Amino acid sequence: MDDITGLEPLATFCGECNCGCPQLFVDPNAPADRRVLLTDDFGQRVQMSVDQFASLVEEAKAGKLDGVATA
Repeated sequence: MDDITGLEPLATFCGECNCGCPQLFVDPNAPADRRVLLTDDFGQRVQMSVDQFASLVEEAKAGKLDGVATA
């Protein structure tokens, strides 16, 4: 993603290369249903609400996403 002006960075996933690793941002100026922004290393982006992101975090903490990391 080229323009990150006004976005608050939360996390970078990978970080071991200069290939444009996936990143997680909060966009304080976005509508509430699009406040959390996840970018990938291909220039795509997913926007979701804080509630949707909280649900994703809850599922990850419960181990429901563990199989993805080992696939």
